[in-house]
Amino acid sequence: MSQAPTFDSSEFKNDSYVKRVEKPWGHELHWVPEDAPYMGKVLHIKEGARLSLQVHDQKSESWFLMNGEASVIWENSQGELIETKLENGKGYTTALGQKHRLKGITDCDVLEVSTPELGTTWRLEDDYSRPDETPEQRKIERGED
Repeated sequence: MSQAPTFDSSEFKNDSYVKRVEKPWGHELHWVPEDAPYMGKVLHIKEGARLSLQVHDQKSESWFLMNGEASVIWENSQGELIETKLENGKGYTTALGQKHRLKGITDCDVLEVSTPELGTTWRLEDDYSRPDETPEQRKIERGED
């Protein structure tokens, strides 16, 4: 049997974490600290609300419907936007550079995991007239400025 490496336990943390970020379409609950090498969120989307039609230059995302009804409008391999209703018990993943937007059919909660919050989120269409989410804009929207 192999020997496991030793780690500096002084770096271990046992605290819980959650940060609520208000959005015009609902809110996010970030359950992974910002300095982790990945991100985890619960997206609470209000009935009829849509996130921006967006594309990321440095981020990939996966979603899992927790409750309610939601759909994703996303680009297929022919470059067309199609709508897919999220099914309970199934995961959905968008690739780097793939246009996408989530929509609440009813009030719903979607679990999102992703690569780190880096780069720019290009908001191609936005029901709330928000600018592209650059690292600087991200801090403003999260109240971190």
